[in-house]
Amino acid sequence: MGEAIGSMLTSAVGIAISPLPLIAVILMLATPRGRTNGTAFTAGWVLTLAAVVAAVVAGGSGLNTDEAKPTWAHWLKLALGVLFVVLAARQWHDRPRAGRVAAPPTWMRAVDRFTPAKSAGLAAALVAANPKNLVLAVGGAVSIATSGASGAGKTVAGALMVVIGSLCTLVPLGVYLLGGDRATRVLEEWKAWMATHNSAIMTTVLALLGTKYIGDAVSGLA
Repeated sequence: MGEAIGSMLTSAVGIAISPLPLIAVILMLATPRGRTNGTAFTAGWVLTLAAVVAAVVAGGSGLNTDEAKPTWAHWLKLALGVLFVVLAARQWHDRPRAGRVAAPPTWMRAVDRFTPAKSAGLAAALVAANPKNLVLAVGGAVSIATSGASGAGKTVAGALMVVIGSLCTLVPLGVYLLGGDRATRVLEEWKAWMATHNSAIMTTVLALLGTKYIGDAVSGLA
């Protein structure tokens, strides 16, 4: 089980520090229906991430019939590593230049009109339709599926990956529900910091993951 947890940890942390879901849930919590919409968004995120991880772990475990890590897993890791590097380069290329601020997505300007169902749907889209988050989720789940852990160990590692990867929504919701009067100020500070450093954060995470995946794949194929 230790191998399964260790192999997915970097991917899970990469998902957890994604700025977009954190900014989205903070924006929702600031609306009149903040408690309901924020909870719906968090639930949508957790359930969608759990579905992706469970599907990949189940499918990958079914293909992994011997004790040794299968060759296809190394090739898939190599492909994911290259994709991480490409996404990192794209993230850096598209970063706002000095003195400029990136225009927020259209949905950010319409958050105050969201229903709980639309909030949950946005969370699902940010997991399954966002290339960076989807690749991170698939990469981490593949690492669990092809590890030498037992079925129970893979289940625990998958659940832990979902919890860690959902901290970007669970923590803001927890601060809002438990933080009292200081919650709004704290969340605004987090939102401002993440929005300012979005490109740098994701470029660094994707580049590091890409390098690790490529290195692991080359070592396994050698």
